[in-house]
Amino acid sequence: MPAGLAAVHMCILHFTLFIEQECAEMRRETALGKANHERQIEFMETIAGRGEMIVHVAMSGFPMSDELKARILSTLLTLMNCRENMDRAAMRQSALRRFAG
Repeated sequence: MPAGLAAVHMCILHFTLFIEQECAEMRRETALGKANHERQIEFMETIAGRGEMIVHVAMSGFPMSDELKARILSTLLTLMNCRENMDRAAMRQSALRRFAG
């Protein structure tokens, strides 16, 4: 286990799986319109924190197989897509409020 993941007590594979599950839950909550502004800010902070953590692990020099490196890149893409989906949902909600009001 890389030192950067000691705080979460997970190996790289399980941490990436955890992040992907977390992103799916965030996207679902956002798409259903259940996330208020404070919750969206919390999601964005979570995304940034998870991304920072995984980048530190990737750049730490910890020996990894090519499959694990690909898994990390895939997880970073998942984080970016999650953030983009949240931004789109926020724009849709804003547009709906303007047109409804």
